[in-house]
Amino acid sequence: MNASGPLLSSQPPLFTTRIARNASDVRLAQRLRYDVFVSELGGDGAMVDHQERLERDRFDAFADHILLLDERRAPDEQVIGVYRVMTEDMAARAGRFYCEAEYDLRPLRQHGQPLLELGRSCLHADYRGGPAMWHLWSALADYATRRQIKVLFGVASFHGTDVMSLSQPLSLLFQRHRAPEQLRVKAIGPTALSMDMQPAETLDRVAAVRAIPALIKAYLRLGGTVGDGAFVDHDFNTVDICLILQSDAIDGLQRAIMAKGADRG
Repeated sequence: MNASGPLLSSQPPLFTTRIARNASDVRLAQRLRYDVFVSELGGDGAMVDHQERLERDRFDAFADHILLLDERRAPDEQVIGVYRVMTEDMAARAGRFYCEAEYDLRPLRQHGQPLLELGRSCLHADYRGGPAMWHLWSALADYATRRQIKVLFGVASFHGTDVMSLSQPLSLLFQRHRAPEQLRVKAIGPTALSMDMQPAETLDRVAAVRAIPALIKAYLRLGGTVGDGAFVDHDFNTVDICLILQSDAIDGLQRAIMAKGADRG
């Protein structure tokens, strides 16, 4: 599958969602992840399979994979959106949550509310800026509601590892969107860094907001907050932050989805 595979018709997309049912479904998710994270964004890693064009890691075997499909595409190119999600039980079987290599999650674990880690979120380039993300979020909200999840969290990324070029958006996130102290996870490891890089009075707020990726801004609009510190991930060519959404954000997501559906008539 390439990043612009052929459509079966010129009709509008026919979106459906499901949890990956078998190894073939997971491979389709990994293929899309390769197209986005490796081919498009320049990431790499020890388990990336360049010959088969698969972006994968050991956590895939323990997680659920929420798939967004466009059924008007060729059968092996229908997966056009992915979320990898892990409950606490899944993380226990894997040995830890994925992002515990980057963040100390003790505040979340000690909070005592059911947790769900979000990861490897991506959307095919042809479907960005349209309704596809709403369909994927609807499936995510349904998944969280059915499992009575109260806190969603996971790393979200700025492309590139030039930290100084990100000083304005990172500082803005630190100053205006930090999580409550009882949920405030902290970046760890040799590439962890402070997000408080510029004083508030020197920030160009418009430029800072413009530099924040669209997905992060969408989470913030839902009431999302960020942990303390960023993490430079050289394998994926990103600077990561940890986003945290509580149950009211899940409720807000569902209301936004319903409103969006009403807007479409």
